[in-house]
Amino acid sequence: MPQGLDALKVFGGNSNLPLAQEICRYLKVPLGKAIVETFSDGETKVEVKENVRGGDVFVIQSTCAPGNDNLMELLLMMDAFKRASAKRITAVMPYYGYARQDRKVNPRVPISAKLVADLITTAGASRVLTMDLHSGQIQGFFNIPVDNLYSAPVLLRYLRRRLNNKKVTIVSPDAGGVPRARAFAKRLSASLAIMDKRRVEANVVEEMNIIGEVEGEVAVLLDDMVDTAGTLTMAAKALERAGASKIFACCAHPILSGSAIKKINDSPLQELVVSNSVPLTPESQGCKKIKVLSVASLIGEAIRRTHQERSVSSLFV
Repeated sequence: MPQGLDALKVFGGNSNLPLAQEICRYLKVPLGKAIVETFSDGETKVEVKENVRGGDVFVIQSTCAPGNDNLMELLLMMDAFKRASAKRITAVMPYYGYARQDRKVNPRVPISAKLVADLITTAGASRVLTMDLHSGQIQGFFNIPVDNLYSAPVLLRYLRRRLNNKKVTIVSPDAGGVPRARAFAKRLSASLAIMDKRRVEANVVEEMNIIGEVEGEVAVLLDDMVDTAGTLTMAAKALERAGASKIFACCAHPILSGSAIKKINDSPLQELVVSNSVPLTPESQGCKKIKVLSVASLIGEAIRRTHQERSVSSLFV
């Protein structure tokens, strides 16, 4: 592949157009011209309006809500580029939808994350660039290279300024998030605590207990995504009862569906720090407790290095 950016083509789907534009400004390349709209019956229409023959194409699209529409847009865009003779197509998915359905937890249920991986590969992707996968093993669902970036450098930079060397405890909302929380705690020289979560059904938590000391500490809840915010706000209330002096939360993907904003506003959370991997809804934009950090430079640098066939491993920490 060429070492310059002459053959680099960056396109954005509807779900991530502002982020795609910001990434293009970082790379100093124009955003590719494409029409992505719907026919009157709801079918997705895609038309690429510039030559991509022999190009190194990056398609930026999170499969967030409406997940099915955004996934179909991504698949059709990649099929269009493949049929237009692009040399390489990279699906840039800041948020990988259906990632929570990554194994059979009950009889007769699909492994949706694997099906989405197969669809992306079949549509023409040569590689995938994503961020903060819900579970790392999803990389193994693909038979093409997958780079899983982390929003940690962006979040840590902000937390160091925001917390200003206060006594901090990083809190994992469940056992599965402990490695992530431990890595954050190490880089912030902070303590570690774990929430023992008992879930009765999907998106419903019955009770929550704290393993570790948080009394008098600034508690920072850390998760990969916040959906209905039920777990997050219950954890914040438990931390308040345990004597935490201040309570913050961080996540990469602000899904914020259902009554999430009301729960956050009613909770003892001082601030929820999120990335722009998923665009905020109008209601979420009006929430004063939410602080949005941009990951455009992180993803843009990964795109540059991928295009130039350079290592991206230094971006994973």
